[in-house]
Amino acid sequence: MEKVANDYLDMAKRYYEDAKYFKEKGDYVTAFASLNYLHGYLDAGARLGVFKVSTTEYFAFEEETR
Repeated sequence: MEKVANDYLDMAKRYYEDAKYFKEKGDYVTAFASLNYLHGYLDAGARLGVFKVSTTEYFAFEEETR
């Protein structure tokens, strides 16, 4: 799972860097889209148990899995 976690985290970091790049270029729509992809990787990782999270407030957990 560590390899998977590192891969998910790497992709999230790349989308974060993309978001910064597009924001600096004034392309706010693409920057926002990049942040959404970033969150998707973190959300998927949390749901799959790849990442341990202390709260499910920011992730798409069903009520019964909390």
